[in-house]
Amino acid sequence: MTSSDPVNSPLLQNKALLALVVIATVLFAIVLSPLSGAVSWAVFIAIVFAPLQERSVHVCRGRRGWAAFGTLVVIVFSVLVPTALLTSSIGHEAAASYQRFKSGEIQLSAYLQRGMDTLPAWVRAGLDRFDLFDIAEVQRKLVDALGRSSQALTSRAFIIGQNTLQFVVNFFVMLYLLFFLLRDGKRLAAAAARALPLKPQHTRRLLNEFAMVVRATVKGNVVVALVQGTLGGLAFWVLDINGALLWGAIMALLSLLPAVGAALVWGPVALYLLSTGSIWPALGLTAWGVLVIGLVDNVLRPIMVGKETRLPDYLVLVATLGGLAVFGLNGFVIGPVIAAMFLATWEIFAEVRAEEQQQLPQAEDEIAVERAPRPRRRRRPPRSSS
Repeated sequence: MTSSDPVNSPLLQNKALLALVVIATVLFAIVLSPLSGAVSWAVFIAIVFAPLQERSVHVCRGRRGWAAFGTLVVIVFSVLVPTALLTSSIGHEAAASYQRFKSGEIQLSAYLQRGMDTLPAWVRAGLDRFDLFDIAEVQRKLVDALGRSSQALTSRAFIIGQNTLQFVVNFFVMLYLLFFLLRDGKRLAAAAARALPLKPQHTRRLLNEFAMVVRATVKGNVVVALVQGTLGGLAFWVLDINGALLWGAIMALLSLLPAVGAALVWGPVALYLLSTGSIWPALGLTAWGVLVIGLVDNVLRPIMVGKETRLPDYLVLVATLGGLAVFGLNGFVIGPVIAAMFLATWEIFAEVRAEEQQQLPQAEDEIAVERAPRPRRRRRPPRSSS
């Protein structure tokens, strides 16, 4: 007998191949890490605009390259350029508001004093105990805090200015990848499904879950946030509140977080208007915030995304905050995606275990039947020969 060669054993070869796949994947992720933002947003935007790409393919009679180019042009002029212009306008208004506040044109102390005067005596006594009733001191602390924040933002802007070339490179890398993801997205998804060592139904479920959550987060949350911010800024503009565009942008940003949202901005403003005697503006802003801004999420999001793709609000809140802390701006999409994949993988694991537990009693019954002693046949007596 000849002993098998341990070097050429199939088990060792499979383990070596798996190790090489893991090492190559980790090294490739390290190589892509400086461009992680560009790659992530290229994937997200390609998933969101995949239906538009398919319509463009139909219009271009199957020429996916020209269809991808047309879709890319639509994305640039309908999403990226307006976003850049809006960001620039918000930045200018934020800087102007800070200058007015610093120069004394915006008398925050007067606004705070009016609100303080309407408070009950026991509340004012408590604030005085913690040195919060001194309006001038509170304003001085706010000015110092805003000054430190502006210095930090100025230094950050200087760093960003130094890295302008890196930003431009990331932007064009994103556009370049986006073109090929739009053109070859279906083929790449099919190749990824074949490569994953999972059952076909599990692979399709995970990929569909990934695509649905990306669409729900980008198309749903971002659009709903923009609508809520626009409605809130419009209300502030009608009430002649300074910095309506800036406050609208803040409401849009807070609208990304469920359970808190834009009410963190318009709620205190409504309370301030009520405390200063502006009863009708306060009631109007409250009604607008509750009946219009608050219902946008319940009406617009199901129409755009669908109720079946929504995660629990508490899970979205935790995943979004954690994603922003770990991944920065990309985290408001990556966080909910990771949470959705976490739920999907555990659901698949639970279903597989349930199927195995159902099959186990059947297998035990079959084994018991096979091992059960069979009844012996009675031997017939031999016939006598006549």
